[in-house]
Parts: sequence; structure tokens; C-alpha cells
Amino acid sequence: MDDIVGLVSVRNFNYGSILQAFAFQSVLFRKGINNEIILYKKRNGVKQLLRVFNMPLLKAKINTLKRSIYAKLDKDVNSVMRARHSSFSEFVKKKLVFSEEYDGRKSLIEGTKKYRAFILGSDQVWNPMNLGSDFYTLLFCPKNKLKVTYASSFGVSQIPNYQIRRTKNYLKAIDQISVREDSGAQIVKRLIGKDVPVVVDPTLLLDAEDWNSLIIDHRECEDKYIFAYFVGASPGHRDAVKRLSKNTGLKVIGIPFVDELAKSDYFMVDKEYLKVGPSEFVNLIRHAEFICTDSFHATVFSIQYQKLFFVFDRYKVDDKASMNSRLFSILRKLGLESRLVSQRGDILNWYEEDIDFAPVLNKLKNLRIDSEVYLDKVCNMLKEPNHINAAGED
Repeated sequence: MDDIVGLVSVRNFNYGSILQAFAFQSVLFRKGINNEIILYKKRNGVKQLLRVFNMPLLKAKINTLKRSIYAKLDKDVNSVMRARHSSFSEFVKKKLVFSEEYDGRKSLIEGTKKYRAFILGSDQVWNPMNLGSDFYTLLFCPKNKLKVTYASSFGVSQIPNYQIRRTKNYLKAIDQISVREDSGAQIVKRLIGKDVPVVVDPTLLLDAEDWNSLIIDHRECEDKYIFAYFVGASPGHRDAVKRLSKNTGLKVIGIPFVDELAKSDYFMVDKEYLKVGPSEFVNLIRHAEFICTDSFHATVFSIQYQKLFFVFDRYKVDDKASMNSRLFSILRKLGLESRLVSQRGDILNWYEEDIDFAPVLNKLKNLRIDSEVYLDKVCNMLKEPNHINAAGED
């Protein structure tokens, strides 16, 4: 058995997923944990077919298919997607450490016997839409191996009734659980009766100085600008950005077609950046005058770099599939609920209000310390030579 820990992490080419994976792997290396991200290629046709009956997933798949077709037909969209994919590939190749690729579940189970333990990373690994392959549940891991999680997220505030039993089963098999949001802790408590710690997203384990050392500072635009980054497709959000631009005289720089093909992206920005990878994403926030976003990680980096930012709701608050909870959670903990546009109304009435970042950064420091306590505990467990997974022996 190799002296290496298998890191299970989301590998989607979006900014939050890649940056949190990069942050977490960097922190683990700093703490002396030799690790690699497990590369898994799903092949189970039956399970994938059954996932068709998962309506939220089906809707997401249809949107992805529509986006793919539209991207191929629209020359401008296609150039955006190709350039962005190239930037992500370059970042991932240079910055992350991966295992060999395990093709299919049999290969995954056999190949991962070499790991002495497993740690499930952050992001929406337990989103009900992601459970089809049993990868993020860690059920593929040998029962006698240690299994822990850090800042894992359900991405929603409620688990669908048809997945409650299954969710209980995989949660019970994990040694140490921590979650990213208060709503996640409530779900775990409700399902298996455990009180679990709420820890910060991996991107917040590093402060601005750490990020400056990991990602080279480069100014992408010499002019002062508003950075707009929306995952959702609301035209109203884009209208608000344009009005802010008109009122301030600042240009709008945006990343178009993030998750949905919002036609209003065409009209929102003064300058599109096509080849925007994770490094460029951080730098665009680092040097912006204002940030307008519905993104958790864009909000995180806005806080890290002490920027004036405005948070828009991506989903309706009463939507059961809403992923607003993680945003609301971090804003509440840092005393920044006032940055929610839905609570304040027209941003033109309050965009000039400064943020007193001193108490915010102090609260963030304390949250980081609490999270480090949990992570140090986990790392000590990961270093133990003969730790047996107690959960797996029940």
C-alpha cells in the first residue's frame, strides 16, 4: 500500500470547483498529507439510465445539451467555450495532482485499494443530482479504510424524499463528517442524528496573501471596471449591472455563458474576456472596482480582496432545488447580509456604501481557526499508520 491519500473532488470545468480543489490540495500538501485527486470515468450504463428519472438532473442534462448544440451553431459562443476550456485545461495540468484514470467502477475499486485513506473534498459533492455513480458517497472505498470529509456540500436545503434512505446509508459509513453550510449540518443531524462541524470552503482556508503567492498577480484590464459574473440567466440582474455602469461611468467586464446561455450577456458587457481560466478569474476580481454576482466563489474572492460587491439571488428563495443556502450561510456568518440585493433593493441607492472589512476579516479569521482545528484533527487521523474505519465495521 502506498503512503498516499485518495482525494475525491469535483472535476467540473467551472471556476469554483477547480479553485476549491486547488486550494484544498495545496493545504493538504502544506500539512504533510501526500495526496492525489482520483480520476474516475463512469461506465455503468444501467445506473446512468436510471438517472434519467431524476427530474432535476434531467433538466440540467437537457440544458447542457441545448448549450452544447447552441455553442456549435453559434460561432461567437463556440469561440468563448473553446477558449475557456483551453484555459481550464492549462490551469489543471499545471496546478493539480491527479491519479491515473480509473475507467469504470471495477477499475476504480481495484485501483484505489492502494490508498491508505480517503478524503472527500468540498463543493456540491452530495447534491442529489450527483449521486448516480456512488462516487461522491465513498461507497466504492474499502470498508476498512478511513473515510473523512471536508466542507462537503449538499448544495440544496432539502433532500428529495426518494433519496433520503440512500443518503442516510452513505453518511453512516463515513468516519468524520464536516459540511460547508448550516443547512448541510441540519440535514446530517436530521438524517443520522449526528452533530457535525460547519467549516469554511477550502478557498477560505487561504487568505489573500496566500492566494497572491499561488496565483501570479496580473491586471487583465488597465481601465477601472465593474466585474459581472452570473451563473443564472436573470435578465434583471444584467439590467442592474448596466444601470450601475451608466451611473458610475465604469466599463463592464464579464464572463459570458457561464452555466446558461443568457442572450442578455451580449448586451451587459463592454468587454468580453474569452480565455478566462481560474487564474484570470481571481485576477479580474482582485482588480475590480465593483463585483456583481450570484456566485458563491465570486463572493468569496470579493471578500478576500475586500471589494465592494453585490450579491444577487440565483434562485427563488422558496425553490427546493435552490443553491442559495451556501451564499446566505457565509454572508450571515460574516455579517454581510446587507450585500444581498434582494434585501436592499435598487443598488443605485446604496452602491457607494463602504464595507467595514475589519470586523469581517476578524470573523473570517476565527472561522478559519475553527476549521483548521477540525482539519488538523483529520490530518492526524490520516497520518496514523493503522487506522481502521470504525464506521465500516458496524
